[in-house]
Amino acid sequence: MNLETSKNLGGIGALLIVIAVIATFGVPYAGFLGLVGLILVLISAKFLADHYGEGGIFNNALYALIMGIIGFIAFIGIAIYSVLSALAELGVSTENLSDLPIIIQQRVMEGDMSFIWGLVGAIILAWVVLSICFIIATIFSRKSLNLLSAKTGVGLFGIAGMLMLIGGILFIVFVGVILVWIAWILVAVAFFSIKTQPTQPSPPPQPAPSPQPPP
Repeated sequence: MNLETSKNLGGIGALLIVIAVIATFGVPYAGFLGLVGLILVLISAKFLADHYGEGGIFNNALYALIMGIIGFIAFIGIAIYSVLSALAELGVSTENLSDLPIIIQQRVMEGDMSFIWGLVGAIILAWVVLSICFIIATIFSRKSLNLLSAKTGVGLFGIAGMLMLIGGILFIVFVGVILVWIAWILVAVAFFSIKTQPTQPSPPPQPAPSPQPPP
């Protein structure tokens, strides 16, 4: 794989991630599109790390992906466990699942809201865990992007890394999602801005001819 192909893979992958975020609100399987984008970005990062002799470009990108996966799995796991625990407390099973609205109504009329508060608390805990993992992931992402910026000379990578880190910190209040999405747009532009041909240095100025002595 040459440098031209690698930068195009990275740019296309970043664009797929940007599109996937928008498509999530109305297109089924949009997450698969984002996953393909992440894989393409990782492949590009691996080649660029080898090309520039800087393993941190790929390693930090890989660590970011791993932390994101851990956060997502933890969020889903805690959410499912909390829902099952709430159903068990209500005495709901597969046999009487259709009676769930009636059971909840009876509990509310009796003033017993413990199952609701327990469920809400568990969901908040799951979101906090996801947010922490996401912050760590954006820290690794910023390291990778800063190295890319230094090696490629494309300053937009560094700007995207800083914006991604800020978005990770603000992720817990949802605002960060927009910032991270914008950061991925900048990453796509930065990939396509990588110069595949080194800039030729200008020739040194020729010394002025020395004056000839008079005859």
